[in-house]
Amino acid sequence: MTEANDFSSFGLSSHSLAAVEALGWTAPTPIQRRAIPLVMDGRDVVGIARTGTGKTAAFMLPALESIREGKGLQVLVLCPTRELAQQVREDAEALARGTSVRAAEIFGGVGYGPQFNALKRGDEVVVATPGRLIDLQNRGSARLKRVRLLILDEADRMLDMGFRPQIEQVVRGLGKRPQTLLFSATMPNAVHALALQMTRDPIWVEASPSGSRVAEIAEVAYSVRPDRKPDLLVHLLGEPGWDQVLVFTRTKIGADTLKSRLDRAGISGDVIHSNRQMHHRTRAIERFTEGKVRVLVATDIAQRGLDIEGISHVVNYDVPLDPGDYVHRVGRTGRAGAAGEAVTFVTSADLGAFRTLEHQLERRIEKVHHPEFDFAGGVVQEAKAAAKTRSRTGRGMGSRAGEKLDAEALAELLRHG
Repeated sequence: MTEANDFSSFGLSSHSLAAVEALGWTAPTPIQRRAIPLVMDGRDVVGIARTGTGKTAAFMLPALESIREGKGLQVLVLCPTRELAQQVREDAEALARGTSVRAAEIFGGVGYGPQFNALKRGDEVVVATPGRLIDLQNRGSARLKRVRLLILDEADRMLDMGFRPQIEQVVRGLGKRPQTLLFSATMPNAVHALALQMTRDPIWVEASPSGSRVAEIAEVAYSVRPDRKPDLLVHLLGEPGWDQVLVFTRTKIGADTLKSRLDRAGISGDVIHSNRQMHHRTRAIERFTEGKVRVLVATDIAQRGLDIEGISHVVNYDVPLDPGDYVHRVGRTGRAGAAGEAVTFVTSADLGAFRTLEHQLERRIEKVHHPEFDFAGGVVQEAKAAAKTRSRTGRGMGSRAGEKLDAEALAELLRHG
């Protein structure tokens, strides 16, 4: 099939073309060129594409073309997180501009009222997380028999979060087997198996191989002593170009602690994680998007689903243990062709995990060493200080000198290894 070079080549309606023009899109992205014609032909599609490559429009544009306005729920999108569900619903509304098609979002952590109303009035598109949708199915409010198009977005993340049983339960509530689309940034064995189970004679399209990076994203790793990580971040935030920065921590406590450290340094920031109420998280994202704060500190709850233009830097404050997580975190910057930088902090305890990550990504990440924060430099400084003490006291002049040299050799290895 010949790939289209502009949106008019897809046979989209005038409403869709007008919506695309209003969004300022001039040419389809690779995943859009490959997926849209297949979906419009009624084929099941398995797409491998990272967030930020136009994936949502790749399934939502043809989905909207298939809708019969006023005929109730027809398109169901399953997402792993509330943030992603919100983003997909907003994109659906933007692409449905000029029509009467309505899109609803369904997820936990908020009241049932608006969700009951959306299902009762028959919104044509529902974007949902599996748990709340099953809850509404059990209450008799979510009737899915007329769904003609099922879309699984961020399938790898849904499986990581243990949603496979819920996905299968939702599917059992559908009527006639719908056209099914599955999109994922990575394709581990579990996702591959799910794709084979959920789809029928699918076409596989790949726009960004697992672990790939966008050319506009520079990747660097700083070696740093654990106790100096907050200071290194503050130092980097003082450099030119660090305008809008998303920082990922491994734990909620770590996120809150880092936010407090930034406050003390006079750096405007906010924090999102699962312990914060939904309206607080939404407000934090809004403040960050509007530029009212420079830094957003987040746990992995935010690595997928955030679609914010202009993020200059992503910082892996803690080394991600999974290459898929790394790809998604890094994908928050360098969006829509813009330049961006991804920075990872690596302590001596992280060396094994970091080298494993590089191996799985099939590339080396540039190492940067700042003498004030570098853990390798710290090893040498401590060794030299201990050697001076031993010299003054006259103890251990034989083997201790060798230990000093060993420490320097270790530091050199860490710098270049």
